Amino acid sequence: MADVILETVITCPYCGHSKEEIMPTNACQFFYECQSCKTLLKPKPGDCCVYCSYGTVKCPPVQKGDCCC
Repeated sequence: MADVILETVITCPYCGHSKEEIMPTNACQFFYECQSCKTLLKPKPGDCCVYCSYGTVKCPPVQKGDCCC
């Protein structure tokens, strides 16, 4: 199995601001505040966390084939 990638770039769908983040390995992140426009991002329907919805890389549990729900 490939190594889990912890770095992702999360992009705000409202203003387009992007920021590199390190994802936690022991929990999902359900909310993320954009540093630029201050919008509180929530996961899209069907996604378990904001990284799966707005990041360049899915969260660590999903990468491992698990669900972090």
